[in-house]
Amino acid sequence: MSSDDVYEVYAVKYAHHPRKAAENYIGGDPHDVLQPLDYFVWAIVNSERTIVVDTGFDQTVADRRKRQLLKPLRDGLKAVGVEADKVETVILSHMHYDHCGNHTMFPRARFHVQDKEMDFCTGRCMCHAQLRNSYEEDYVVSMVRNVYAGRVMFHEGTDEIAPGVTVHHIGGHAKGLQSVRVKTRRGYVMVASDAVHLYPHLDEARVFPTTYNLAEVLEGYETLKKLASSRQHIVPGHDPAVMKLYPAAKPGLEDWVVRLDAEPKQ
Repeated sequence: MSSDDVYEVYAVKYAHHPRKAAENYIGGDPHDVLQPLDYFVWAIVNSERTIVVDTGFDQTVADRRKRQLLKPLRDGLKAVGVEADKVETVILSHMHYDHCGNHTMFPRARFHVQDKEMDFCTGRCMCHAQLRNSYEEDYVVSMVRNVYAGRVMFHEGTDEIAPGVTVHHIGGHAKGLQSVRVKTRRGYVMVASDAVHLYPHLDEARVFPTTYNLAEVLEGYETLKKLASSRQHIVPGHDPAVMKLYPAAKPGLEDWVVRLDAEPKQ
């Protein structure tokens, strides 16, 4: 492996939502237990380039949707040497509210989005309250402005963003959801984002309730397994277990920033 296409990968936790397990599965869950969601952005870094995956949400949206912002996103990125205002490449896994806010934090960035996702969140399906519930009008309008400013790169299906980093359309949870495959020292890591919310979704073939296409979700699990070097190389988008399985990026960053290119605990 050459250093140009091998990366360190970090998960930065920025928000949290306490909730019951029944809220996380189509059909509910028989266990009356808490199963909270964590919210992450990811940083893909080597000596040649820095790529950020997703951009989170701001305080206004957190307050309206009753989510807990924990620490400033900018500080989490800075803790691993990523200066948000210098980042030139941002991949948006999809346009749901918790993945595409804070655009002004990345003034130099080009945003990489699937064609299908922008078609979906600006088209006729947004006439339906149930479908538009996961989108923020202001965030979508901001991205349209970025399109007109020449700051959006569109992708259809699978595409290379940089040597060792590719995006793969999965769909399912959102029409244009894409996951990111990254070449690391331990093999190919799949930053699944919301193609897998929690490890039980993947391991038990269960599905999160916010779903555009059920069949695509289930087929997406199989696609992720094929693209990743192993099951242990798939990183879900909202599971608090990620913070426990992977080592802190540095001492003092426990339960805040972890390193995904390191081996997880068994």
